[in-house]
Amino acid sequence: MITFLWPLAFLLLPLPFIARRLLKPSDPGVSGALRVPFFRSLIGGASAGTRNENASLWKLVFASVIWILLVTALARPALVGDEIPIPAEGRDVMMAIDLSGSMDQQDFAVGGRPTTRLGVVKETADTFIENRNGDRVGLVLFSDRAYLQAPLTFDRDAVRSLLDEAQVGLTGQQTAIGDAIAISLKRLKDRPENGRVLILLTDGANNAGVMEPLKAADLARELGIKIYTIGVGADAMTVNSAFGMRTVNPSHDLDENSLRQIAELTGGQYFRATNVDGLARIYRQIDLLEPVKADPVHIRPEVALYYWPAGVALILAGLFTLILLVPNALPRRSVVGG
Repeated sequence: MITFLWPLAFLLLPLPFIARRLLKPSDPGVSGALRVPFFRSLIGGASAGTRNENASLWKLVFASVIWILLVTALARPALVGDEIPIPAEGRDVMMAIDLSGSMDQQDFAVGGRPTTRLGVVKETADTFIENRNGDRVGLVLFSDRAYLQAPLTFDRDAVRSLLDEAQVGLTGQQTAIGDAIAISLKRLKDRPENGRVLILLTDGANNAGVMEPLKAADLARELGIKIYTIGVGADAMTVNSAFGMRTVNPSHDLDENSLRQIAELTGGQYFRATNVDGLARIYRQIDLLEPVKADPVHIRPEVALYYWPAGVALILAGLFTLILLVPNALPRRSVVGG
């Protein structure tokens, strides 16, 4: 559908005709007036009887068409398409995922089969990311050091793909929790204040990196960035030993106290995931605590068309000027009497 963004511009259409009616013609005898060689031809005035009424009429029509095209261009015609929804800008959610060696521990089970902690994290985080429609989501991976895997983006499929490609021990076997928080804060600090969230998931304690986790949490508190921490790992597991089957705690390295303090300092919460269902439930709780903005914004795409009438008017004006100039530029043929 073609529409005009500035329709009031059409009120200018009668302006030249009103001006012609109301304004007095200039006195040809005024000294210092600007002289244009083809002015009489332009206004259609009779010059020694060489211009007739028909010539004046076509020039008036020509000039009128040019004026109408210029006013049409000024009215900003545009081709407007159908409404399309775009997601309303929601929260900025950065996810920091632990890739230390202990994330390869098979203390979770899916369908009765042992599964690594990272495998379960990937599956549940994938669903969480998919459901964050309208949010910017980013990804930080950490072990001996932390690095940005995906900047904050609306392209959730790209983030899910990058998380799926992550491997345990990609950058070492230890756990740099403080550095993971620091790198996440660097990406979040320049975003709008409301709705900046970091979800930190680990199965251990900080034993690498240069930034202390609680110092990083203090910085997050100053910036107004909320951190949700998730401790991953079963609390009991039966293993084979030299003394037979015995029950051990595979999560004895998990520093729950620090994770809880990090969350409390920043206004977030600490969650403990001991099985697959528990981790999925935690993500659902975070969805409730940080809801997605549901209503999308509807827009109509616009394609500007003003350059078409403006271009045609320019061509016609050039042609009009050329037609008026050429007869005056041709040498006059002199007649010699016998």
